[in-house]
Amino acid sequence: MLAALAGEVRTRPPFWLMRQAGRYLPEYRELRAKAGSFLDLCYNPDFAVEVTLQPLRRYGMDAAILFSDILVVPHALGQPLAYLEGEGPKLDPVRNVEDLKRLSRDRFHETLAPVYETVRRLSTAIPRDTTLIGFAGAPWTIACYMVEGAGSKEYAHVKRWAYGDPAGFAQLIDLIVEVTADYLCRQIEAGAETVQLFDSWAGVLPVGEFRRWVIEPTRRIVALVKAKHPNTPIIGFPRGAGHAYEDYVADAGVDAVGLDTTVSPVWAARNLQTRLPVQGNLDPIMLATGGKAMETATRCILEALADRPFVFNLGHGVIQSTPPDHVAALTRILRDWPERG
Repeated sequence: MLAALAGEVRTRPPFWLMRQAGRYLPEYRELRAKAGSFLDLCYNPDFAVEVTLQPLRRYGMDAAILFSDILVVPHALGQPLAYLEGEGPKLDPVRNVEDLKRLSRDRFHETLAPVYETVRRLSTAIPRDTTLIGFAGAPWTIACYMVEGAGSKEYAHVKRWAYGDPAGFAQLIDLIVEVTADYLCRQIEAGAETVQLFDSWAGVLPVGEFRRWVIEPTRRIVALVKAKHPNTPIIGFPRGAGHAYEDYVADAGVDAVGLDTTVSPVWAARNLQTRLPVQGNLDPIMLATGGKAMETATRCILEALADRPFVFNLGHGVIQSTPPDHVAALTRILRDWPERG
């Protein structure tokens, strides 16, 4: 995977899957039940290492991604966080400059120490030819959760703050940029060989705001991380960016870009992959469906992108209803590429 991220074309493209460790695996569900809360699972290195290793044992992906969650960053800043069964994450909202006073960096790294320990253990626990990926949420997406207090359909609170008081909202973004860059550097120092920035809600912004709140904060994080770790590749995943993918690739400074499900592989090969390696982008529902439809879609992606630097992945994370056998079938297709005989 590191060779592909450095711009090399591999005969068989490397692969890993976003959310490859998770609820679709029975061994994960068993361990999750023992852990207590989801945060207890993330902050217990014994459990987090085991969960990270589970899909490697089954499928032998070319990369392992640290098992954690993007919302440990606001949690480490002191924002109360809980994961409610069937409802997802809930946070006490931060919606103006006055609310920012409730946040503090004082215990940031102390809170995240178990995550760094998990990375350290994984760096020796995974196979030597398997790449260890660290990650964080990108500032816009983290701000969405911090301001809305949960997932959202309209993002009304965060957009009203960003549009109506951009100077005040910039204070929140600046804080997230600084602590996220530091968080990623600590992961690299603990053993992560590459890192990914997840901007799951990048696509909800109009073009001008996309540049201000997605591209520019990402560019700043990349610069801060590269100042300390110039040789560590950074993957950006601006989900839903649409035609703004081109601006993101040109200006965000990332070394590779993750494609969401909606991006045409043929368009990406022509407009993005000539500039940097790309990663993606099988529809997770296609993986859950399996069979001929999944095989055809997978081969179409490979035919479009495998002749240039490329990492095979999904266009978003594995969904809970995915049969493990479908992941095994996908693995066989990828390992047999180009097809033998």
